[in-house]
Amino acid sequence: MNLGRHSITATAPVHIFDARFDPDCKIFTTSTPAGFAVYRTYPLKLIRTRELSGGTLTTVVPYNTSNILFLVGGGRSPLYPPNKVVFWDDALGAEVAELEFRERVRGLACRRGWLAVALRRRVVVFQIGEQVTRYAEWDTCDNPKGLLAMATAGYSTLLTIAGRQLGHVQLVHLPPCAPPASTGPPPSSPPRKPPPPPAKHPVSIIAAHTTALTTLSVPPSGRLLATTSSRGTLVRIWDSLTGKLVREFRRGTDKADIYGVAFRPDEQELCVWSDKGTVHVFTLVTSGATNRQSTFSPLTPFLPLPKYFDSEWSYAQYRIPTQSSHITISAPASRSPTADIPDEERCVVGWIDVPHSNESGQEKGTDYQLIALTYVGGWYRLSLPQHGSSSRSSSPANAVSSSPPRVSALQHRPSNVSSASGRDKGKEKEQDKEGKESRECALQEFRRFGRWDGWG
Repeated sequence: MNLGRHSITATAPVHIFDARFDPDCKIFTTSTPAGFAVYRTYPLKLIRTRELSGGTLTTVVPYNTSNILFLVGGGRSPLYPPNKVVFWDDALGAEVAELEFRERVRGLACRRGWLAVALRRRVVVFQIGEQVTRYAEWDTCDNPKGLLAMATAGYSTLLTIAGRQLGHVQLVHLPPCAPPASTGPPPSSPPRKPPPPPAKHPVSIIAAHTTALTTLSVPPSGRLLATTSSRGTLVRIWDSLTGKLVREFRRGTDKADIYGVAFRPDEQELCVWSDKGTVHVFTLVTSGATNRQSTFSPLTPFLPLPKYFDSEWSYAQYRIPTQSSHITISAPASRSPTADIPDEERCVVGWIDVPHSNESGQEKGTDYQLIALTYVGGWYRLSLPQHGSSSRSSSPANAVSSSPPRVSALQHRPSNVSSASGRDKGKEKEQDKEGKESRECALQEFRRFGRWDGWG
């Protein structure tokens, strides 16, 4: 009998080339071999799809709440040349403009009225109005990942790009971002005034790391900056105005490829995810939940201990399951040797507001929760532990929809443990287990996305 590990799905597996949230995490876009789609983040709902034949896309970036999307071709058979940024009007279902460069486009970032394009060794910024005009460009060090990040809140100015030296970050201040247009009735309060200009000239260079950068992240306000390096062990938080190091968090001790960092909208927490398949949550404030630290950390001011013992570790985490952990009798479908293979560990994470109500059904406010999108079509809604400063966690047994892949380890318990020392060890193990469970995010809902042929 063949009891090998195989995929559980009878249909072709979902392969996501690109998935990303808009700045407010209200919607997200995804590109697959069949085309691209736009989803509402929560509750998960397919808003629109566009099936494209003749090639694939590696980047689909929504331009605010308009019908415009920025498309970049890629993969084994690109739909568009990889050196072009195509402006797609989904209301017309056609391309309306394009930007062509002499080399492959590495990354995109946008806000109202602006688009930044990252190339291998430079970043070009365009102003978008009645016409698309070239605003300026800046040289960078070798930037194969196309790292850049842009603040998107009203009156924000920050654009962060790779510096000219390895591990450095350039902070560019563009003209203030226009506030969003009001769609409802006029507010009773007067409109918000733009903030006064800073008293001191903002810093323009931050020597963030000694190795190559892997991520750049800013909140919508642009007040903070998060950086990670190729070592993948530390996350550093900087004040974008003064350039000073605010906090330093430790993801782990082993090397990892950090995929992204996301700030909570109120800038009180942030989450980090990597190729280890684990999402880590850190707090930036002193009230509420506290990050974990070594038991030797109180001694660091008095003893010359390594910096490791003063590190701050995540107070909550969640391990993204993988589909390959399933066992089934059916054999997997044959795969072409030239086909793209999805990375089950790859994901992207964002923050959402979820309203909660009391026993009578009246809303009592909102909780911050996490949405994790995997590149094999998994949609996870996670709540933080009860002691967190943002969310009330309910029982994981209330998770909605189908269950995600997971492996249950069989534990062997000896039957002849009768000594007091054995009971003490058992209590210690139970306490350790309870402490670990209290740090786990709770899975509230799991669904699938990326397929619009009826099997989603």
